[in-house]
Amino acid sequence: MEGVADQITALIINIVIAGVIFFVGKYIAKMIAEMVAKIMARRDTDPALISFAKSLLHWALLAFVVIAALAQLGIQTASFVALIGAAGLAVGLALQGSLSNFASGVLILIFKPFRIGNFITAGGESGTVKDISIFTTELVTPDNKQIIVPNSSIMGGSITNVSAKETRRIDMVFGIGYGDDIDKARAALLDLIEKDERILKDPEPQVAVSELADSSVNFVVRPWVNAADYWAVMFDFTEVVKKRFDADGISIPFPQRDVHVVNEK
Repeated sequence: MEGVADQITALIINIVIAGVIFFVGKYIAKMIAEMVAKIMARRDTDPALISFAKSLLHWALLAFVVIAALAQLGIQTASFVALIGAAGLAVGLALQGSLSNFASGVLILIFKPFRIGNFITAGGESGTVKDISIFTTELVTPDNKQIIVPNSSIMGGSITNVSAKETRRIDMVFGIGYGDDIDKARAALLDLIEKDERILKDPEPQVAVSELADSSVNFVVRPWVNAADYWAVMFDFTEVVKKRFDADGISIPFPQRDVHVVNEK
């Protein structure tokens, strides 16, 4: 009887200790997860990544706590560990595409090659970044189409962030006829640049003859503008150049085709 009583007493003690391990460990796991989340928040980490990391860390620590509590009860935990490992491997193989997107999403949120509101070209698509999640990035095209791009496609290639810099250079080419005055055309282009207040003085705009083409002498015009003014300046400048060339008698060559009709009798 004493042996049975000792076993029951030992079992009760182990159950109590296991309970203490579980509840104290659960509290500590939650505390550690919250502490890590606060540290990440102080470092300006993306909220989506903070939430995911906090949840993942909490459940991982909780799994160790449960295993420790079961071990205290004398239950063999090696099989549980092997089962968890096997399940993790199976899930990993089944979701390797999703895991690749997840890993890429974490890299995007950590290194921040672009932010919400930036216009980017990545993963074969172009658009304004609307949302960045763990698995996908949402883009909105200039004509208001929504594009959902897997994060692995983005991180697997080059990323062009059009909005990364405050200023941009506009590259334009204008052609004049071979019979037109080059100096007069250059003066007209420089005058138009000077009159447009949106064009920056520094860096200095460039106007130069770039090519003696088949039917035209081509000028390259490269002014610098604030990124927000890029499209407006390019469209407006193209229009005023046409009007100015017309007013100054400077021709803009265009493709022509001569047709010779031969009458055979």
